[in-house]
Amino acid sequence: MIDDFLAGDLTEVEAAVRAAAAAEIMPRYRQLAAHEIIEKNGPHDLVTTADRLAEEHLTAALSRLLPGSVVVGEEAVHADPTVYEALSGEAPVWIVDPVDGTRQFVRGEPGFCTLVALAHRGELLASWTYAAALDEMAVAVRGQGAMVNGTAIRSGSPASDAVLRVAMSHPDYTTDAQKQALLGLRTEGIDARPCGSAGLEYLAVARGDLDALAFNWEYAWDHAAGLLLVTEAGGTQATLSGVPFRIAGGNDLPFTAARDRATADRILAALRTGA
Repeated sequence: MIDDFLAGDLTEVEAAVRAAAAAEIMPRYRQLAAHEIIEKNGPHDLVTTADRLAEEHLTAALSRLLPGSVVVGEEAVHADPTVYEALSGEAPVWIVDPVDGTRQFVRGEPGFCTLVALAHRGELLASWTYAAALDEMAVAVRGQGAMVNGTAIRSGSPASDAVLRVAMSHPDYTTDAQKQALLGLRTEGIDARPCGSAGLEYLAVARGDLDALAFNWEYAWDHAAGLLLVTEAGGTQATLSGVPFRIAGGNDLPFTAARDRATADRILAALRTGA
């Protein structure tokens, strides 16, 4: 079933992602009313009407495209944490973040995107990263490379003597212990800054505009699409213990995604000094 789907017309998925954004996200871009913005777990964890309705739109559309599949969406898991268990199940799973970068979206900034990934038995198979306000659609399919608006992208490698440009977990989302682990990045040869939308940071690594990422949270909807995008563009990823990130969880954090293996090794070495 899943192999036949991947061999078919995947542009239908892209069309579904674009349709959800056109129907539920962009009409509310810079038009949100106060009652459409809700705090979930505090002032830095926001959800909007656009998040909720776009996820509902995508859940219906993606389920139709691949009968027998299930959807693990950020807002559905917030409502019922047991939904997350589908990542360890036997059915193909759509992993959805309807608005990644909600704070940017609420502020009326263009740095947000919609993330969709398809996985089966823990393996990432395809992903879509759609920055509607920037008119950019990044698509990755396992073994077939990565593209932005139909043009192939490659992560490349930084110069051997370059200061590494790194986006890391935003301080607003880290505990004191997590901040300590990330202190290892405050070292010579690394220029680290807080991340914005995780999906767009992964895209920046995949196209070589950013050298690496360092994150210490593991919600699949934030990372699945980007991890496949980076690896299909020629990059790599690994957790603190050096093994690949598992989308179902239980990872040794922090982890990195980087333009190449040498860069990933440098980031992991720095993280280990802070952990």
